[in-house]
Amino acid sequence: MTDQTLNALIQQQMITDTLEENYMPYAMSVIVSRAIPEIDGFKPSHRKILYTMYKMGLLGGSRSKSANVVGQTMKLNPHGDQAIYETLVRLTRGNAALLHAYIDSKGNFGKQYSRDMAYAAARYTEVRLDAICEEIFSGLDKNSVEFIDNYDGTMQEPMLLPASFPSILVNSNQGIAVGMASNICSFNLVEVCSAAIAMIRDPVCQLSDYLPGPDFSTGGEILQDAGTMEQIYKTGRGSIKLRGTWSIDRKQNLIEIGEIPYTTTVEAIMDEITNLVRQGKVKEINDIRDETDLDGLNIVIEYKRNCDPEALIQKILRFTSLQSAFSCNFNVLINGHPRLLGIRGLLSEWLAWRRACVRREVAFDLGKKEDRLHLLKGLEKILLDIDKAIRIIRETEKEKDVLQNLMDGFDIDAIQAEFIAEIRLRQLNREYILQRTADISHLISEIKKLKKTLGDASLIDDCIIAALERVMKKYGKPRISRLVQAEEMTHMPAIDLIEDFRLRLFLTEHGYLKKLALTSLRSAGELKTKDDDNIIQELEGKNKADVLFFSNRGTVYKMRCHEIPDHKPSELGAYTPNLLEMEDGERVVFIHIADDDYTGQMLFCFENGKVSRVPLQVYQTKTNRRKLINAYNAKSPLVSMHYLAPDEEDEFFVASDIDKAMVFESQAVPVKTTRSTQGIQVMKPKKGSRVVTFIRLKDSDLTDTRGYKKRKLPAVGTYLKADDLIDRQLKLED
Repeated sequence: MTDQTLNALIQQQMITDTLEENYMPYAMSVIVSRAIPEIDGFKPSHRKILYTMYKMGLLGGSRSKSANVVGQTMKLNPHGDQAIYETLVRLTRGNAALLHAYIDSKGNFGKQYSRDMAYAAARYTEVRLDAICEEIFSGLDKNSVEFIDNYDGTMQEPMLLPASFPSILVNSNQGIAVGMASNICSFNLVEVCSAAIAMIRDPVCQLSDYLPGPDFSTGGEILQDAGTMEQIYKTGRGSIKLRGTWSIDRKQNLIEIGEIPYTTTVEAIMDEITNLVRQGKVKEINDIRDETDLDGLNIVIEYKRNCDPEALIQKILRFTSLQSAFSCNFNVLINGHPRLLGIRGLLSEWLAWRRACVRREVAFDLGKKEDRLHLLKGLEKILLDIDKAIRIIRETEKEKDVLQNLMDGFDIDAIQAEFIAEIRLRQLNREYILQRTADISHLISEIKKLKKTLGDASLIDDCIIAALERVMKKYGKPRISRLVQAEEMTHMPAIDLIEDFRLRLFLTEHGYLKKLALTSLRSAGELKTKDDDNIIQELEGKNKADVLFFSNRGTVYKMRCHEIPDHKPSELGAYTPNLLEMEDGERVVFIHIADDDYTGQMLFCFENGKVSRVPLQVYQTKTNRRKLINAYNAKSPLVSMHYLAPDEEDEFFVASDIDKAMVFESQAVPVKTTRSTQGIQVMKPKKGSRVVTFIRLKDSDLTDTRGYKKRKLPAVGTYLKADDLIDRQLKLED
């Protein structure tokens, strides 16, 4: 193939045009025909299953094998049998995913609250429609909704199901489409119906008076936050906080979790707790086991004897999904278009749709009664002369002329004539005809009422209210999830959930930090370090205290001791550049464990001979900042730093690289409140020289301080004499 021929075959197209032609149809199909529920509360897959079961006579009848239902549903749903069965499982009472299940099930259908409990195969389970489906299909045979052809045009199915209550809010529904998702929480049936009735009577009523919060099939507790619920009422978006319920058996040291949030599973909670124990974040647990049985969910936690179970459960709530959130996203298809609606908007749309359904039902009944009245009017006319009607039929030579002769003889139309002609001979008696025609006055009265109902919106609303009240009385049940006010919920500050114990930190020259509990140090052998590494700093403190890491670039990094992993004596420890996410070439030169009030002061010495002194409180922040830049003045390289405890003063030894040294008292350096202060000149280094040593006098090798102590600062310093040193050789830093 030549290049010219190839170029002729290749057509350039804008990427936007390609997406619109090829991807948009798929995206719209997923949104409109698969993932997003409609105002009746169902996705297409749900609706096809329930309608199939309705046509199979499974409403009020005996159960049928699930495999049979799945097979019949494939006439409406072209997807595979496994996808259909998975959808059916969630609709069952056995799965417990819905507050009001639509399918009465027999067999193992798994559980909503279990990730690993698999449902049985379709050939082993049996299903039928639950009684509440009477309200779902009420009016379906009265032309209350439109019907459309199935995928191959062999049969018809309803576009929507004429649910007589707001099922869109009664049962939770989740779906992920292309570019959008839907996540609708469930509400108590009685509360939803009460709210709908209230909105019919007063469209601007306060919904929270009737619908205080969601209700989930797994129970648990819901934090009742008025602001959040008001946001969901208006916008359809918001996050609802859920948490499980538990009981404490102090005699046997057990915590039993009986209900969990709808958003998690038993296995997920157990895995999270197990990981906390492995990581050392929770040390109070001896054992955890799943004792769920036919009586319901039960997670048993066995805690240690000296443990506070209330504090332990608060820690579990904080670090696991035993307390989680349900993110509401009320995306619903309205007339084929996705819309994000709040609860008020959903109820308004449902009422508008339900009014249309009721009008269609009333119009259907009206048409049927008018047709019946029309027939009886014709029957009434032959009452005047039954013998004449019999004679007309007997004397008519051809069958095709019977209807026309009856029409001419009694002044009736073809429909009335057909009805009279079809009456059996035994029914052509005066008693039968009188009984039939006696219904005429009753029909006229009913037709008058139906016409009045069609013309009066308030009467339509009365029909809806009557249906809602019937549903409430017949299927309503108490709330499962308990609403808890924010002030009723027990909250412990995050720091109180951390175990506090004495520990020791070790910093090595190569930048490794090792954290060891004092209890583990008692039986520890030699602390492991690299062959060419050594410990340069050792501190003791508490697990809840702040740790300050001073780097060689004038930055302070802050962490809590409990955020540092626990180590064993045989481990090297955490590498501080990785632990603190430091920049390339940056290293830790000093660490300090601060007390709660950040008392004390820091002394900094620089190569130019200056020393600064700042209170430790300048590093205390109200927010949990992890990094403070300009922690000290970095114009001149740092030699070293030291911490002075409150009311502590000390003598310090300073030496330069040309062996000049001096001793001064710390109180000679004034305290500055600015972190970046340059300090005061303490030692005047000779031109070209620099300060290389800054240590406490007691840590130096200087034995005779005469001639080295300087009261007036700055000072030049004195050359070191060998006789003034312990081993006649002062080891200075490079």
